[in-house]
Amino acid sequence: MELDDIETVAVLGAGNMGHGIAEVAALSGFEVNLRDIKEEFVQSGYDDIEWSLEKLAEKERITDDAAEAALARVTPYVDVEAAVGDADVVVEAVPEKMEIKKDVFSEVEEYLPEEAIIATNTSSLSITELSEVTERPERFCGMHFFNPPVRMQLVEVISGAHTAEETLEVAEELAEAFDKTPVRVHKDSPGFIVNRILVPLMNEACWMVSDESATMKEIDSATKFDMGLPMGAFELGDQVGNDVTYHVLEYMHEVLGEAYEPAPYLEEVVEAERYGKKTGEGFYDYEDGDGPDIPTDAGTEEVEHRLVAVMANEVGNLVADDVSTPADIDEAVMLGAGFPDGPAKIADDVGPEALVETLEELGEETGHPRFEVSEGLREAAEAGGFHGDGDDDDGLEFTNIEIRRPGDMVGQVVLDREARMNTINPELLDELDEALDLLEADDEVRSLLITGKGDRAFSAGADVTSMASSAEPLEAIELSRHGQRVFGRFEELDMPVVAGIDGFALGGGFELALCCDFRLASERSELGTPEHNLGLLPGWGGTQRLTRIAGFGRAKEIVFTAERYDPETMYDYDVVNEVVETEAFDERVHEFAADLAAGPPISQKLTKRAMLRGYEDVEAGLELEAQAFGHLINTDDLMEGITAFMGDRDPEFEGE
Repeated sequence: MELDDIETVAVLGAGNMGHGIAEVAALSGFEVNLRDIKEEFVQSGYDDIEWSLEKLAEKERITDDAAEAALARVTPYVDVEAAVGDADVVVEAVPEKMEIKKDVFSEVEEYLPEEAIIATNTSSLSITELSEVTERPERFCGMHFFNPPVRMQLVEVISGAHTAEETLEVAEELAEAFDKTPVRVHKDSPGFIVNRILVPLMNEACWMVSDESATMKEIDSATKFDMGLPMGAFELGDQVGNDVTYHVLEYMHEVLGEAYEPAPYLEEVVEAERYGKKTGEGFYDYEDGDGPDIPTDAGTEEVEHRLVAVMANEVGNLVADDVSTPADIDEAVMLGAGFPDGPAKIADDVGPEALVETLEELGEETGHPRFEVSEGLREAAEAGGFHGDGDDDDGLEFTNIEIRRPGDMVGQVVLDREARMNTINPELLDELDEALDLLEADDEVRSLLITGKGDRAFSAGADVTSMASSAEPLEAIELSRHGQRVFGRFEELDMPVVAGIDGFALGGGFELALCCDFRLASERSELGTPEHNLGLLPGWGGTQRLTRIAGFGRAKEIVFTAERYDPETMYDYDVVNEVVETEAFDERVHEFAADLAAGPPISQKLTKRAMLRGYEDVEAGLELEAQAFGHLINTDDLMEGITAFMGDRDPEFEGE
């Protein structure tokens, strides 16, 4: 089977995950059969899809017509034969119990077309064991979506022992057709990638409370504000459901051994039925609706180091067992858990050798097998990191951006923190600085295009969470100056710079776009400076550049209202140069940058310098303009331009 053969997707289970997957499939143009065991269950799931589509339309993420069309593609069923009889792919999303899932697959097998593929949405159970109750284990795989499926980008595509490569390739293509990012899990191993990292991390947090090494608030402060994770470890446990975490651990404990023994504190909380937000009480009390009050400065280096060591050890296990690669692990955890950096990158930054020492010391102190150093972590320590030296072909290592050369003398910088909406942290600023050095020195690059990874955001602004621990005034001043200096380099670059805005360009992301010479925005983009909503102000040059571009009154309106503006309005305000149909966006921004790259490089360089200098001082700008005019008179490019004009052809400028 190939992707083009897939027309109908049957989703089994209409709960939170099931109806979310069904909605994603319907939005992507597939016919969807949504099935559950009772009429009220499947109707509830259908109603949830309708509500969600209406919300997406209200927020203008999709049109009203698209919402109606997607809902029309979903058909609710209770009868199994009717639900799967014409299905090309089945995605199972029933409760996370091995026997329940096996019963479902046994029943489905009776009615499913011979060539159809079966995918299970299990978050940790054995793909191999589940596949063996069917007559098509080679066409059976895991497709683990993350909650909520409509918003979360990651899909883990998991191989069982019998899964054919063709099945995995089709599953990956299907995930991409759903507008998701597939990450391959090469071997059937409990927890796969994301849960294999997260669950031991949460368990270790509970072990630290059990042995009185740290308090809950110290641990959550360290994980949320020092490590920059989206939630504290206990806060995350309450969000996921402590019973869910415990059951996954039980399965890991059973399959992988004593290293995954649940911590006493976790057992205590689960036995008391304090499952988290869904029950009103977990590690924290939610009865009053306030949630956890996590201090920003209670974390310690000891707590952070211990948790990073445990996390790195799991990365080592996954790598040594050929379950995944460091790069894929990083991508999966960033997309699926919202980490600011991947766990392998975090481990490399701390230093694998130091983490090995920490684990050995904890092992000697406690005697517990969970601190046994994995083969993969030891190899990483010897190699200088999970990513090794990691240098790309330009001799520089980038983890927050990508450098591309798409041709036509265009250099492209892609902000690559998709899981964090391409938000900007100090490390990304440093990498932008290095990238500009590299691209400036490349004679084959004559224009620069800067875009964001994915289709949700150019950049949603500064990574406020990761910067929250650097809240001292002097540090904040230096952070502002750092961003101002790096962003200023785009403005001063001796070649045209184009910002390709698809999705959000907010706060610091908007300020970065303002430094570019041209701004092209897709129709679905939203732009603005929300800093006043946080009690801040644009701190990376936005108060100055926006005034130049839009004028004093418009700049004040944009900054003081802190609203999000559509691209058409920003076009009217002279901030956006061109609004592009979303479907044509990638092609158009490259075409725009390529047209600039074909221009006369010496003229472009001197023109930029004269215009920038003239804004600061008109007399100085005029003098620079005159000097530049005189310099250009004797260039080969001028002769080429005149010759091409006389010959009615396009000039081919060489920059000489």
